[in-house]
Amino acid sequence: QVQLVESGGGVVQAGGSLRLSCAASGAILTFNDMGWYRQAPGKQRELVAGATSDGVTNYADSVKGRFTISRDNAKNTVYLQMNSLKPEDTAVYYCNARRPALNYWGRGTVVTVSS
Repeated sequence: QVQLVESGGGVVQAGGSLRLSCAASGAILTFNDMGWYRQAPGKQRELVAGATSDGVTNYADSVKGRFTISRDNAKNTVYLQMNSLKPEDTAVYYCNARRPALNYWGRGTVVTVSS
C-alpha cells in the first residue's frame, strides 16, 4: 500500500523560507508525476508545482521565482523549497504522486506565514 508522508511545514515570518519533503512508502516503481498542491481556508485546492520523472517542472504563476520543486526518483521523494514566503502562501500543502490510473495524496502539512 502506497503512502505519502509530508514533513517540513511550520510557522515562518514573511520573507522566510521552508523546505517541504514528501516520501512515498510502499512504492516499487517510480511515479510519472509528483507535485505539491495547496488549499487555503475557504479556497479550492490548487497546483503549486509539479515535476515529471524526467525532470520537467511547472509552477503556479504565484510562486514562480520563489519556489523550487525537486525529486529524488531513487527514493520516490519530492521536495519543495519555498523562499520569500508571503502571508498569502499560508495553506495546507499536499503531496501528490501519479502513475497511469493511480493517484495518491498525502495528508497535508500546514504552512503558516505571518506578516
